[in-house]
Amino acid sequence: MSTIPITLLTGFLGSGKTTLVNALLADRRMRDTAVIVNEFGSVSVDHDLIRRGSEQYILNSSGCLCCAASSDIRASLYELHEDRRQGEIPAFRRVIIETTGLADPAPIVNSLIPGGAPAIALRDHVVARAFRLSRVVAAFDVQNGEETLGDHFECWKQLAFADQIVLTKTDLASAAGWHHRLGEINPTASVIDGNAAGFDPVALIGASTYSAGDKPEDVLGWLAMENLAEPLAEHPVHHPNRHGPAIEAMPLYHDEPLDPAAVDAFLEVLTSQPHTGLLRLKGLFALADDPSRPLVAHAVQHRLYPTHRLDYWPSMDVRSRVMVIGDNMPLKPIRELFQSLRPRTARRRAVGA
Repeated sequence: MSTIPITLLTGFLGSGKTTLVNALLADRRMRDTAVIVNEFGSVSVDHDLIRRGSEQYILNSSGCLCCAASSDIRASLYELHEDRRQGEIPAFRRVIIETTGLADPAPIVNSLIPGGAPAIALRDHVVARAFRLSRVVAAFDVQNGEETLGDHFECWKQLAFADQIVLTKTDLASAAGWHHRLGEINPTASVIDGNAAGFDPVALIGASTYSAGDKPEDVLGWLAMENLAEPLAEHPVHHPNRHGPAIEAMPLYHDEPLDPAAVDAFLEVLTSQPHTGLLRLKGLFALADDPSRPLVAHAVQHRLYPTHRLDYWPSMDVRSRVMVIGDNMPLKPIRELFQSLRPRTARRRAVGA
């Protein structure tokens, strides 16, 4: 039996990975596709915003794969394999893995290529026989590119491992100079404008076998370092809302519909303050004027993008839920500001309790 190809979709926070996944899944050529969505933090938002068809299957994985342990991706692939074998999900011909924007691709790639991370369980052997890494695609946000490259080494590594780099948000900022700049980081990658006429997202999906040998020389060094790491059993349990000592994801919830003006004010305050350390905000808000149509909000660093309403809730969970990711964020004031969004009736009940 031939192995099932995997396309690894990476890119820093807010680079447009979920938008790319949705464009792919909207194409009939991408039926029979399974998608693994790895979200940093304990609140699932990306998973809810992916539009799927009846012949597609989405598996959500919380917490940063590269931090938790490289074999977490093997566990997800094994789950897909077993569900498919037992007929619990539709058969699929390809897998797309959308990583969290903070993911270091090295441990993930190392766990999927021959000669990489050693198999430590029967599950790992099953995955190695059933799947192969075909291609690494990196989304790159030209609007925030300079700041991201300057502050976050993860972005450099994501680009270095890529076979193809998709420039995103070129409708909002110029792509001039980026082909050359990214070519210096990874001269072997194809650099593609995701907003250019004739752009075909399906062409990003690979059918061959990924090769690290033709990538920048640092890639082989990073993979070699992964093989020198401690065995999986010696890794501590990773907190799903932390990435290193400074970057943290803060989940926020509200059970009752919120005032639209108060939500607008919350988003404006959070994205306009220069010292919040905000890297990414993504959320679904239930608004009092029409609770059946959730508001979708996105922010990258200090740039708030236009909000929009969905026609319906993507799941049975109709709570407002937001994931805020930041570097040394003032967690307490942000949490208190969000809690202050409660409708007046709820606040009165809390005071009288």
